[in-house]
Amino acid sequence: MLAPGNGRAAEPIKAVPESKEVREQIRRRTYEAAAAIDKSRPLVRHEMEAHARSLLADLQLPEAYAGWTMVALASAFWEDQVAAIPYDRRLLLLPHCLRNAAACTAECNELGLLCVNCGACDLTHLRTDAERKGYRVMIAEGSPVVMKIILGGHVDTVLGVACLDALEKTLDKVLLAGIPCMAVPLVRSGCRDTASDADWIRRMIDTPYRPAAVQTRSYVHLMRCAAKLFEPAEMQRLVPRLRGGPTLAESNGEGLAGLDPLACTEAIAHDFLVAGGKHSRPFITLAVYDALTGGRGTHSDGAAHVAAIDDPVKRIALAIEIFHKASLIHDDIEDDDDYRYGRPTLHHKYGQAAAINVGDFLIGLGYRLVAGQRDALGADTTADVLHQFAQAHTKLCEGQGAELVWRDARDKRLKPLDALKIYALKTSPAFEAAIMAGIRLAGPIEPYRETAGRFARHLGVAYQMLNDLDDWQADQQNKWHHGTDLLGGRPTVLWALALEGLPESDRGELESLLSRPADDAARLARAAELYAKADVFRQAASLIAKHHQRAREAADLIEVEPLRRLLHFLADAILDRRPLAFSEE
Repeated sequence: MLAPGNGRAAEPIKAVPESKEVREQIRRRTYEAAAAIDKSRPLVRHEMEAHARSLLADLQLPEAYAGWTMVALASAFWEDQVAAIPYDRRLLLLPHCLRNAAACTAECNELGLLCVNCGACDLTHLRTDAERKGYRVMIAEGSPVVMKIILGGHVDTVLGVACLDALEKTLDKVLLAGIPCMAVPLVRSGCRDTASDADWIRRMIDTPYRPAAVQTRSYVHLMRCAAKLFEPAEMQRLVPRLRGGPTLAESNGEGLAGLDPLACTEAIAHDFLVAGGKHSRPFITLAVYDALTGGRGTHSDGAAHVAAIDDPVKRIALAIEIFHKASLIHDDIEDDDDYRYGRPTLHHKYGQAAAINVGDFLIGLGYRLVAGQRDALGADTTADVLHQFAQAHTKLCEGQGAELVWRDARDKRLKPLDALKIYALKTSPAFEAAIMAGIRLAGPIEPYRETAGRFARHLGVAYQMLNDLDDWQADQQNKWHHGTDLLGGRPTVLWALALEGLPESDRGELESLLSRPADDAARLARAAELYAKADVFRQAASLIAKHHQRAREAADLIEVEPLRRLLHFLADAILDRRPLAFSEE
């Protein structure tokens, strides 16, 4: 929600107005600005930033307050939608740092701080007041658990209190998806004994329940549908286990020892399918299908329309994720990754041979699932979907093969264009297949083939470059260490840009880091210095912005408004998350 989408540095816009009077002045003006904004669709980040900067210019206040102003504007924009949601469907998210660190004895679990209502800090009073109204309350930070609660159908809005950095991480995608949110930024940031405008927090909590005159379109119902596909009961209904018997979760701690040997592969595969993931590809298929069949899934009554989507369509969406999960298993083996979804990778848990076999099983399961929809979808539609998936599968293998050849070669020279070609094969086809499947389920592909394909190429290439940057962040969900791409010898655009931008002596040193017998921390530290010297992080951020813009330009060519809006949403939701440390100056 806070970092700009135009290539400027993000950090300078995160100052908090020191004076309560100035904060009140800005807040009043955001309500005036929000009243004039079209509320039929969510604001995207660059629109929100433009409004914030304009507002600050009118008030003759520093641009450094833009991030804070964007939070206030988003809250004003969504207030009517939040009010239309009953209290028992609201989630209040409070930060750990508001507690009295010296006196607090509460423990934490995966859902956050387990407040004991000791009365030593404001958290007790805020939590008690909210729960008395019916709110769900969490004292935690981070978007994964929040999105899990929302996609699980437990709440329909989030009201948050946090520093600007935490609000960006937690609420950015929530807002973009059209999930109503309000927030109050902390006045003083830090990890201990922070400060807030407590009266604003209480006013936010007291937002009365009342129907909204205008409903903002939201993708949350389609997101929930995609997430539900991977709940054990729904998966068993849509793609039942043929071998039967208990699941791994039901084996009473015995694991594979408690299963029939013939059922082990299927049990591991189903357990891996429900283990985690963002489920973005099945969401894309479902959302494209909805967009081309009326777009009712994004309306206020969208839950009923999404629930009525036929099972054959859901099975196709499920299949695209099954193929993706198969590729992850094989990719983890090829890269010898240690963790996936926060737990040991399959080849580390069950052995390489068993993991390869499970990946192969999932490929067969995906094709069986698609082919089984022939009677419901018709032979031509089924054949076209199978063709799209097969084409994506072979392109992925070509891209992965090119990566493996480069990784094992003695010559480590790589041009940026060659890295981008690998990305176009490795990452873009899965997005293209998800989009094309949704199009074909709704009708013919040809009117959209060229434009949707171009959109997917730019989306996939930029997404992979974002992952390159993420690999230099130490707080990823699935990789517990940073710099794994370099240590694993994988070809990345960062590596290629460094080779292109460094003098010959530095290029030789960089190449030597791949085989130098030194500890990983020292190698990564020196690689980071050389990358910084070659300015690769800023250049990569610039390339991401370019491909992001080209994806949006491709989306602009789509004449069907719900599909055009969806592609814009996908480009912004997937790509507008550049790590702040790597943003352009």
